Amino acid sequence: MSTLSPIPQTAPDTAASTASAPPAGRRGRILGWTIVIVLVLGVVLLTTRLPMIGADMSGTLSPSNPGPSGAKALAELARDQGVDITETRSRVEAASMLGPDATLVLTDPYTLSDDGVRTLLERADRVVLLTSSARMLRLLKLGTDAWDGGAEVEASCSVPEFARVGGIEPQRAFVPARGVDGCFGDDSSAVLRSTADGRTITLVEGTELFSNGHLAENGNAALGLALIAQQPQVVWYVPDFADSDISSAQKTLGDLSPGWLTPAILLLMLAGVAAIWWRGRRFGPLVAEALPVTVRASETMQGRARLTAKAADAPHAGSAIRSGTLSRLAARLALGPRSRVEEVADAASDRLGVPRTALYDLLGGQAPQDDRELVELARRLSELETAVEQSIHAARTERNRS
Repeated sequence: MSTLSPIPQTAPDTAASTASAPPAGRRGRILGWTIVIVLVLGVVLLTTRLPMIGADMSGTLSPSNPGPSGAKALAELARDQGVDITETRSRVEAASMLGPDATLVLTDPYTLSDDGVRTLLERADRVVLLTSSARMLRLLKLGTDAWDGGAEVEASCSVPEFARVGGIEPQRAFVPARGVDGCFGDDSSAVLRSTADGRTITLVEGTELFSNGHLAENGNAALGLALIAQQPQVVWYVPDFADSDISSAQKTLGDLSPGWLTPAILLLMLAGVAAIWWRGRRFGPLVAEALPVTVRASETMQGRARLTAKAADAPHAGSAIRSGTLSRLAARLALGPRSRVEEVADAASDRLGVPRTALYDLLGGQAPQDDRELVELARRLSELETAVEQSIHAARTERNRS
Protein backbone atom coordinates (compact mmCIF):
# COMPACT_ATOMS: atom_id res chain seq x y z
CA MET A 1 0.00 0.00 0.00
CA SER A 2 1.50 3.19 -1.17
CA THR A 3 1.44 6.40 0.80
CA LEU A 4 0.37 9.74 -0.63
CA SER A 5 2.81 12.61 -0.44
CA PRO A 6 1.56 15.76 1.33
CA ILE A 7 0.28 18.58 -0.86
CA PRO A 8 2.61 21.62 -0.73
CA GLN A 9 1.03 24.53 1.11
CA THR A 10 3.28 27.28 -0.29
CA ALA A 11 1.88 27.41 -3.82
CA PRO A 12 -1.41 29.18 -2.96
CA ASP A 13 0.42 31.78 -0.85
CA THR A 14 2.81 32.52 -3.66
CA ALA A 15 0.01 32.93 -6.18
CA ALA A 16 -1.90 35.24 -3.84
CA SER A 17 1.10 37.47 -3.23
CA THR A 18 1.81 37.63 -6.96
CA ALA A 19 -1.77 38.65 -7.71
CA SER A 20 -1.82 41.39 -5.06
CA ALA A 21 1.52 43.01 -6.03
CA PRO A 22 1.42 45.74 -8.76
CA PRO A 23 3.09 44.94 -12.10
CA ALA A 24 6.78 45.79 -12.31
CA GLY A 25 6.22 47.87 -15.49
CA ARG A 26 3.64 50.08 -13.79
CA ARG A 27 5.92 50.67 -10.79
CA GLY A 28 8.70 51.68 -13.19
CA ARG A 29 6.47 54.17 -15.00
CA ILE A 30 5.28 55.72 -11.74
CA LEU A 31 8.87 56.04 -10.52
CA GLY A 32 9.94 57.56 -13.86
CA TRP A 33 7.21 60.22 -13.82
CA THR A 34 8.04 61.05 -10.19
CA ILE A 35 11.70 61.64 -11.12
CA VAL A 36 10.68 63.82 -14.09
CA ILE A 37 8.41 66.00 -11.92
CA VAL A 38 11.12 66.42 -9.27
CA LEU A 39 13.69 67.37 -11.93
CA VAL A 40 11.34 69.93 -13.55
CA LEU A 41 10.54 71.57 -10.21
CA GLY A 42 14.25 71.63 -9.35
CA VAL A 43 15.14 73.34 -12.65
CA VAL A 44 12.40 75.95 -12.15
CA LEU A 45 13.55 76.75 -8.62
CA LEU A 46 17.19 76.89 -9.74
CA THR A 47 16.51 79.30 -12.61
CA THR A 48 14.61 81.66 -10.31
CA ARG A 49 17.51 81.76 -7.86
CA LEU A 50 20.52 82.08 -10.15
CA PRO A 51 21.48 85.64 -11.15
CA MET A 52 21.43 86.53 -14.80
CA ILE A 53 24.88 87.27 -16.26
CA GLY A 54 25.07 89.28 -19.49
CA ALA A 55 26.54 92.26 -21.27
CA ASP A 56 26.52 95.55 -19.40
CA MET A 57 24.74 98.36 -21.24
CA SER A 58 26.73 100.91 -19.23
CA GLY A 59 30.03 99.80 -20.84
CA THR A 60 29.51 102.08 -23.87
CA LEU A 61 31.86 105.11 -23.68
CA SER A 62 33.03 104.11 -20.23
CA PRO A 63 36.49 105.53 -19.43
CA SER A 64 37.54 102.17 -17.97
CA ASN A 65 36.30 100.04 -20.89
CA PRO A 66 39.16 99.00 -23.23
CA GLY A 67 36.79 97.40 -25.75
CA PRO A 68 35.87 98.89 -29.14
CA SER A 69 32.83 100.70 -27.72
CA GLY A 70 34.61 102.04 -24.62
CA ALA A 71 36.34 105.41 -24.14
CA LYS A 72 39.46 104.36 -22.25
CA ALA A 73 41.75 105.68 -25.01
CA LEU A 74 40.26 109.19 -24.75
CA ALA A 75 40.49 109.08 -20.96
CA GLU A 76 44.19 108.14 -21.12
CA LEU A 77 44.91 110.97 -23.57
CA ALA A 78 43.25 113.42 -21.19
CA ARG A 79 45.24 112.06 -18.25
CA ASP A 80 48.42 112.64 -20.26
CA GLN A 81 47.34 116.29 -20.45
CA GLY A 82 47.21 116.44 -16.64
CA VAL A 83 43.46 115.96 -16.26
CA ASP A 84 42.26 113.95 -13.25
CA ILE A 85 39.41 111.68 -14.43
CA THR A 86 37.15 109.98 -11.90
CA GLU A 87 34.60 107.42 -13.06
CA THR A 88 31.49 106.94 -10.95
CA ARG A 89 28.19 105.10 -11.28
CA SER A 90 26.50 106.97 -8.43
CA ARG A 91 24.75 110.27 -9.10
CA VAL A 92 25.11 111.23 -5.42
CA GLU A 93 28.86 110.64 -5.52
CA ALA A 94 29.13 112.51 -8.83
CA ALA A 95 27.29 115.53 -7.42
CA SER A 96 29.53 115.59 -4.33
CA MET A 97 32.72 115.66 -6.46
CA LEU A 98 31.61 118.50 -8.74
CA GLY A 99 33.14 121.92 -8.15
CA PRO A 100 34.10 125.10 -10.00
CA ASP A 101 37.13 123.37 -11.59
CA ALA A 102 35.35 120.14 -12.56
CA THR A 103 33.72 119.01 -15.80
CA LEU A 104 30.80 116.57 -15.74
CA VAL A 105 30.95 114.07 -18.63
CA LEU A 106 28.12 111.63 -19.25
CA THR A 107 26.34 109.70 -21.97
CA ASP A 108 22.55 109.37 -22.18
CA PRO A 109 21.42 109.09 -18.51
CA TYR A 110 18.61 106.70 -19.39
CA THR A 111 18.47 105.35 -15.83
CA LEU A 112 17.54 108.74 -14.36
CA SER A 113 14.26 110.61 -14.43
CA ASP A 114 14.02 114.18 -15.72
CA ASP A 115 14.19 115.52 -12.17
CA GLY A 116 17.23 113.32 -11.45
CA VAL A 117 19.02 114.65 -14.54
CA ARG A 118 18.26 118.28 -13.62
CA THR A 119 19.48 117.75 -10.05
CA LEU A 120 22.76 116.26 -11.26
CA LEU A 121 23.41 118.91 -13.93
CA GLU A 122 22.65 121.80 -11.55
CA ARG A 123 25.76 120.91 -9.53
CA ALA A 124 28.11 121.31 -12.52
CA ASP A 125 29.37 124.52 -14.12
CA ARG A 126 30.60 122.67 -17.23
CA VAL A 127 28.72 119.68 -18.71
CA VAL A 128 29.66 117.53 -21.72
CA LEU A 129 26.90 115.25 -23.03
CA LEU A 130 28.13 112.50 -25.36
CA THR A 131 24.66 111.64 -26.59
CA SER A 132 22.08 112.55 -29.21
CA SER A 133 19.15 111.62 -26.98
CA ALA A 134 15.96 113.37 -28.03
CA ARG A 135 15.01 113.55 -24.36
CA MET A 136 18.16 115.50 -23.48
CA LEU A 137 17.63 117.87 -26.42
CA ARG A 138 14.12 118.57 -25.18
CA LEU A 139 14.95 118.66 -21.48
CA LEU A 140 17.83 121.14 -21.86
CA LYS A 141 16.19 123.07 -24.75
CA LEU A 142 19.27 122.73 -26.95
CA GLY A 143 17.59 122.12 -30.32
CA THR A 144 16.16 119.39 -32.51
CA ASP A 145 17.59 116.40 -34.35
CA ALA A 146 18.38 117.03 -38.03
CA TRP A 147 19.24 113.39 -38.96
CA ASP A 148 21.82 114.37 -41.58
CA GLY A 149 25.20 113.43 -40.08
CA GLY A 150 27.90 111.54 -41.96
CA ALA A 151 29.70 114.11 -44.15
CA GLU A 152 33.02 115.57 -43.01
CA VAL A 153 32.64 119.05 -41.49
CA GLU A 154 34.90 121.70 -39.98
CA ALA A 155 34.43 123.71 -36.78
CA SER A 156 32.86 126.80 -38.49
CA CYS A 157 32.25 128.59 -35.19
CA SER A 158 34.03 131.03 -32.87
CA VAL A 159 34.62 128.66 -29.94
CA PRO A 160 38.40 128.92 -29.26
CA GLU A 161 39.02 125.29 -28.22
CA PHE A 162 37.57 124.00 -31.52
CA ALA A 163 39.86 126.10 -33.73
CA ARG A 164 42.53 123.40 -34.15
CA VAL A 165 40.31 120.31 -34.16
CA GLY A 166 40.13 119.84 -37.93
CA GLY A 167 37.44 117.84 -39.70
CA ILE A 168 35.17 115.16 -38.22
CA GLU A 169 32.49 112.84 -39.62
CA PRO A 170 29.63 113.06 -37.08
CA GLN A 171 26.93 110.45 -36.71
CA ARG A 172 24.19 112.95 -35.98
CA ALA A 173 23.58 116.64 -36.64
CA PHE A 174 21.20 119.04 -34.89
CA VAL A 175 19.37 122.29 -35.46
CA PRO A 176 20.38 124.66 -32.61
CA ALA A 177 17.66 126.32 -30.58
CA ARG A 178 17.50 130.08 -30.10
CA GLY A 179 20.48 131.23 -28.04
CA VAL A 180 22.43 127.98 -28.57
CA ASP A 181 25.66 127.98 -30.58
CA GLY A 182 26.19 125.34 -33.26
CA CYS A 183 29.61 124.11 -34.40
CA PHE A 184 30.81 121.70 -37.08
CA GLY A 185 28.17 122.29 -39.70
CA ASP A 186 26.32 124.93 -41.70
CA ASP A 187 22.54 124.56 -41.67
CA SER A 188 22.81 121.87 -38.98
CA SER A 189 25.57 121.33 -36.43
CA ALA A 190 27.25 118.29 -34.92
CA VAL A 191 28.10 120.10 -31.66
CA LEU A 192 25.67 122.25 -29.66
CA ARG A 193 26.84 124.61 -26.90
CA SER A 194 24.69 126.54 -24.44
CA THR A 195 26.06 129.07 -21.94
CA ALA A 196 22.81 130.05 -20.25
CA ASP A 197 22.58 130.64 -16.47
CA GLY A 198 26.38 130.65 -16.08
CA ARG A 199 26.60 126.98 -17.02
CA THR A 200 28.28 125.66 -20.18
CA ILE A 201 26.55 122.63 -21.68
CA THR A 202 27.98 120.93 -24.78
CA LEU A 203 26.20 118.11 -26.60
CA VAL A 204 27.60 115.83 -29.32
CA GLU A 205 26.83 112.27 -30.45
CA GLY A 206 30.05 110.59 -29.35
CA THR A 207 29.15 106.88 -29.42
CA GLU A 208 31.35 106.40 -32.47
CA LEU A 209 33.47 109.56 -32.50
CA PHE A 210 35.10 108.96 -29.11
CA SER A 211 35.03 105.16 -28.97
CA ASN A 212 38.32 103.27 -28.82
CA GLY A 213 37.72 101.86 -32.28
CA HIS A 214 37.32 105.26 -34.02
CA LEU A 215 39.19 107.76 -31.86
CA ALA A 216 42.21 107.86 -34.21
CA GLU A 217 40.08 108.86 -37.23
CA ASN A 218 40.00 112.45 -38.53
CA GLY A 219 39.93 115.00 -35.69
CA ASN A 220 38.01 112.82 -33.22
CA ALA A 221 40.77 112.76 -30.58
CA ALA A 222 41.33 116.52 -30.85
CA LEU A 223 37.61 117.20 -30.43
CA GLY A 224 37.43 114.88 -27.42
CA LEU A 225 40.31 116.66 -25.69
CA ALA A 226 38.80 120.05 -26.55
CA LEU A 227 35.62 118.98 -24.76
CA ILE A 228 36.89 117.25 -21.61
CA ALA A 229 40.44 118.56 -21.06
CA GLN A 230 39.61 122.24 -20.42
CA GLN A 231 39.53 121.87 -16.63
CA PRO A 232 41.85 119.96 -14.27
CA GLN A 233 39.17 117.56 -12.99
CA VAL A 234 36.63 115.43 -14.86
CA VAL A 235 33.77 113.53 -13.19
CA TRP A 236 32.67 110.86 -15.68
CA TYR A 237 29.22 109.56 -14.77
CA VAL A 238 28.36 106.15 -16.26
CA PRO A 239 24.63 105.27 -16.01
CA ASP A 240 23.75 102.16 -14.06
CA PHE A 241 20.38 100.54 -13.39
CA ALA A 242 21.41 100.06 -9.76
CA ASP A 243 21.58 103.88 -9.45
CA SER A 244 18.23 104.53 -11.12
CA ASP A 245 15.58 106.71 -9.48
CA ILE A 246 12.90 105.28 -11.81
CA SER A 247 12.84 101.57 -10.91
CA SER A 248 11.51 102.18 -7.39
CA ALA A 249 8.35 103.70 -8.86
CA GLN A 250 7.68 100.79 -11.20
CA LYS A 251 5.19 98.15 -10.14
CA THR A 252 6.12 94.50 -10.28
CA LEU A 253 4.05 91.80 -11.92
CA GLY A 254 2.96 90.62 -8.49
CA ASP A 255 1.58 94.07 -7.65
CA LEU A 256 -0.45 94.14 -10.87
CA SER A 257 -1.81 90.57 -10.52
CA PRO A 258 -5.08 89.85 -8.68
CA GLY A 259 -4.95 87.97 -5.37
CA TRP A 260 -6.61 84.83 -6.75
CA LEU A 261 -3.98 84.29 -9.46
CA THR A 262 -1.39 82.46 -7.29
CA PRO A 263 -3.89 79.92 -5.83
CA ALA A 264 -5.25 79.33 -9.34
CA ILE A 265 -1.75 78.61 -10.69
CA LEU A 266 -1.06 76.18 -7.84
CA LEU A 267 -4.38 74.46 -8.46
CA LEU A 268 -3.57 74.08 -12.17
CA MET A 269 -0.17 72.61 -11.31
CA LEU A 270 -1.79 70.06 -8.99
CA ALA A 271 -4.32 69.22 -11.69
CA GLY A 272 -1.50 68.72 -14.19
CA VAL A 273 0.35 66.39 -11.81
CA ALA A 274 -2.89 64.44 -11.22
CA ALA A 275 -3.47 64.14 -14.99
CA ILE A 276 0.08 62.82 -15.47
CA TRP A 277 -0.47 60.26 -12.70
CA TRP A 278 -3.82 59.23 -14.18
CA ARG A 279 -2.94 59.01 -17.86
CA GLY A 280 0.79 58.33 -17.67
CA ARG A 281 0.35 54.58 -17.16
CA ARG A 282 -1.42 54.35 -20.55
CA PHE A 283 1.49 55.74 -22.52
CA GLY A 284 3.08 53.16 -24.76
CA PRO A 285 6.68 52.90 -25.90
CA LEU A 286 8.00 55.42 -28.39
CA VAL A 287 8.07 54.32 -32.02
CA ALA A 288 11.18 55.27 -33.96
CA GLU A 289 10.61 56.13 -37.61
CA ALA A 290 13.53 56.21 -40.01
CA LEU A 291 13.63 59.45 -42.02
CA PRO A 292 15.50 59.89 -45.32
CA VAL A 293 17.60 62.87 -44.19
CA THR A 294 18.12 64.65 -40.88
CA VAL A 295 19.24 68.27 -41.11
CA ARG A 296 20.23 70.02 -37.92
CA ALA A 297 18.87 73.49 -37.30
CA SER A 298 22.39 74.85 -36.76
CA GLU A 299 23.43 73.79 -40.28
CA THR A 300 20.45 75.62 -41.80
CA MET A 301 21.25 78.74 -39.77
CA GLN A 302 24.93 78.67 -40.80
CA GLY A 303 24.02 78.16 -44.46
CA ARG A 304 21.73 81.18 -44.49
CA ALA A 305 24.37 83.24 -42.69
CA ARG A 306 26.98 82.34 -45.34
CA LEU A 307 24.60 83.29 -48.16
CA THR A 308 23.85 86.65 -46.51
CA ALA A 309 27.56 87.33 -45.91
CA LYS A 310 28.44 86.37 -49.48
CA ALA A 311 25.79 88.72 -50.85
CA ALA A 312 26.97 91.53 -48.50
CA ASP A 313 23.32 92.25 -47.80
CA ALA A 314 23.56 94.24 -44.57
CA PRO A 315 19.92 95.54 -44.70
CA HIS A 316 18.54 91.99 -44.97
CA ALA A 317 20.77 90.76 -42.12
CA GLY A 318 19.74 93.73 -39.98
CA SER A 319 16.07 92.97 -40.64
CA ALA A 320 16.61 89.34 -39.59
CA ILE A 321 18.39 90.39 -36.38
CA ARG A 322 15.64 92.88 -35.54
CA SER A 323 12.95 90.25 -36.22
CA GLY A 324 14.61 87.77 -33.88
CA THR A 325 15.04 90.41 -31.18
CA LEU A 326 11.39 91.46 -31.45
CA SER A 327 10.24 87.83 -31.12
CA ARG A 328 12.39 87.23 -28.04
CA LEU A 329 11.47 90.53 -26.41
CA ALA A 330 7.76 89.92 -27.06
CA ALA A 331 8.04 86.54 -25.34
CA ARG A 332 9.97 87.94 -22.36
CA LEU A 333 7.55 90.88 -21.97
CA ALA A 334 4.46 88.64 -22.13
CA LEU A 335 3.30 89.99 -25.50
CA GLY A 336 1.80 88.11 -28.42
CA PRO A 337 4.00 86.61 -31.16
CA ARG A 338 2.53 89.08 -33.69
CA SER A 339 3.12 92.20 -31.60
CA ARG A 340 4.08 95.32 -33.51
CA VAL A 341 7.31 97.20 -33.07
CA GLU A 342 5.56 100.02 -31.24
CA GLU A 343 3.98 97.60 -28.74
CA VAL A 344 7.30 95.92 -27.96
CA ALA A 345 9.09 99.28 -27.68
CA ASP A 346 6.41 100.64 -25.32
CA ALA A 347 6.61 97.54 -23.11
CA ALA A 348 10.42 97.66 -22.99
CA SER A 349 10.30 101.40 -22.25
CA ASP A 350 7.93 100.85 -19.33
CA ARG A 351 10.14 98.04 -18.04
CA LEU A 352 13.48 99.90 -18.28
CA GLY A 353 12.41 103.53 -18.00
CA VAL A 354 14.09 104.28 -21.33
CA PRO A 355 12.60 106.96 -23.64
CA ARG A 356 10.28 105.44 -26.22
CA THR A 357 11.73 107.37 -29.14
CA ALA A 358 15.13 105.76 -28.65
CA LEU A 359 13.60 102.26 -28.68
CA TYR A 360 11.46 103.06 -31.75
CA ASP A 361 14.61 104.00 -33.62
CA LEU A 362 16.50 100.93 -32.38
CA LEU A 363 13.78 98.34 -33.07
CA GLY A 364 12.22 99.76 -36.22
CA GLY A 365 14.52 102.44 -37.58
CA GLN A 366 16.53 102.65 -40.77
CA ALA A 367 18.19 99.43 -41.90
CA PRO A 368 22.01 99.24 -41.67
CA GLN A 369 23.81 100.00 -44.92
CA ASP A 370 27.21 98.39 -44.25
CA ASP A 371 28.94 95.91 -41.97
CA ARG A 372 29.93 98.57 -39.43
CA GLU A 373 26.34 99.71 -38.95
CA LEU A 374 25.19 96.08 -38.84
CA VAL A 375 27.63 95.23 -36.03
CA GLU A 376 26.62 98.35 -34.09
CA LEU A 377 22.91 97.47 -34.49
CA ALA A 378 23.50 93.89 -33.29
CA ARG A 379 25.44 95.16 -30.26
CA ARG A 380 22.75 97.63 -29.23
CA LEU A 381 19.99 95.04 -29.67
CA SER A 382 21.97 92.55 -27.55
CA GLU A 383 22.39 95.18 -24.84
CA LEU A 384 18.64 95.88 -24.90
CA GLU A 385 17.76 92.18 -24.56
CA THR A 386 20.20 91.81 -21.68
CA ALA A 387 18.79 94.84 -19.89
CA VAL A 388 15.20 93.53 -20.23
CA GLU A 389 16.28 90.10 -18.98
CA GLN A 390 18.05 91.63 -15.97
CA SER A 391 15.04 93.80 -15.14
CA ILE A 392 12.66 90.82 -15.30
CA HIS A 393 14.98 88.71 -13.17
CA ALA A 394 15.36 91.50 -10.60
CA ALA A 395 11.57 91.89 -10.36
CA ARG A 396 11.15 88.10 -10.02
CA THR A 397 13.79 87.93 -7.28
CA GLU A 398 12.17 90.79 -5.38
CA ARG A 399 8.78 89.06 -5.67
CA ASN A 400 10.21 85.78 -4.34
CA ARG A 401 11.76 87.57 -1.39
CA SER A 402 8.48 89.26 -0.51
